[in-house]
Amino acid sequence: MNKTAQIKKNHQLIKFRKLVIVSILIGFLSAFLGISLKKITEYYEEIFFHEVSVHPVFYIVFPVFGLSVIYFLRQYLFKKKENKGIKEVFESTASKSKNLPSYKIPSHFINGLLTVIFGGSTGIEVSTVVATATIGSVAHEKENVFRQYKTELICAGVAAGVTALFSSPIAGVLFAFEVISRKVTRAFIISNLIAVSIAFGLLTILKEEPLFAVSIATWNLKAIPYFILLGILAGMNSVYLTRCVLFFKSQFGKIDTHYYKIILGSIVLSASLFMFPQLYGEGYHAIKGIFGGAAQMQLTITLALTFIGILILKPIVTSITLASGGDGGVFAPSLFIGAFLGLLLASILNSFFNVNVIPVNFMIIGMAAVLSASIHAPFTAIFLVCGLTNDYTLFFPILVVCLISKYTAKTIYPYTVYSYSPSLVK
Repeated sequence: MNKTAQIKKNHQLIKFRKLVIVSILIGFLSAFLGISLKKITEYYEEIFFHEVSVHPVFYIVFPVFGLSVIYFLRQYLFKKKENKGIKEVFESTASKSKNLPSYKIPSHFINGLLTVIFGGSTGIEVSTVVATATIGSVAHEKENVFRQYKTELICAGVAAGVTALFSSPIAGVLFAFEVISRKVTRAFIISNLIAVSIAFGLLTILKEEPLFAVSIATWNLKAIPYFILLGILAGMNSVYLTRCVLFFKSQFGKIDTHYYKIILGSIVLSASLFMFPQLYGEGYHAIKGIFGGAAQMQLTITLALTFIGILILKPIVTSITLASGGDGGVFAPSLFIGAFLGLLLASILNSFFNVNVIPVNFMIIGMAAVLSASIHAPFTAIFLVCGLTNDYTLFFPILVVCLISKYTAKTIYPYTVYSYSPSLVK
């Protein structure tokens, strides 16, 4: 009896050691992929955005070129298969037999990069999530001992990838839990903690700076009613974004000839970028720009109309980017919408009601609130945005507003772009 128990104990120890080793490997590869994609995208997006600023004709050339290259790569290099985004990950974790094929790593990496640098109004976050999930999926297939840990290893890749993008290990683990796994096992805790630790260690070695360098001094209890208002508005805006994505994907799906989708999508995208250059790519350049001048900003009719135009158009151009073949998701658009929504609300309150709220605070809280409502993952949004700024001063108001925005959105429309399925509403 003792001998049998000892054999079982030794077997469990071997499984544990192998799980640790594979988690380290997944964490490193996923973080390396995420950091590489982020750096390459930032570098070329800055160059190409400068070119369109100097030569506006590129507003026409870049979108049609980028979407066309993505289409030809899919046709002739990536087995003629569309990228479905995070739904691919859900399909894999829900099925014992369906795995993420290894070509998804270069497919999402390259297509996500091309989409953003050529002006597609989305971000690389979902491309990174699916590519890093594939690393975990491929790892689980390599040894029989990992067959039972499929979801855990996929989540480890995702958590490390999110950590690499947003410098927040907590956000990485929470995203893997709230959006992908929705359950916690001992293997989940071990694999995910190891993966995000490796990812954060790599970020530390490379001395990665927070994406948004802003100074947050304080917040006032008197602002809470206005924060609540921001949460409600954020929930409404997230539903608008979700419905836009679902509507345009449905409408473009009725177009049989793919190149017609590219031409139509490029026309809308080019016209929108020409009117509002802030919509180019993931839009982080625009967020950084308004962070710098938020405190001194005077709201004029022209500025208010610009902000309103951006808030109306951003979900549309994001949806059309994705529907016409671009690779991406709602992460970056949610952060972008939240920042502009927060600044618009703060500017209205200060200009017309003399409230004296802090615009930067509203921008940061708005970013978290729209993301929380868009993906129904409030705790991911809280730590992700705090990681983006490397500041937890606003933790409590962000927590409150994220919960309000999520439940506002769920009350209006119960689905996200990830959870919606036509069969659910028949």
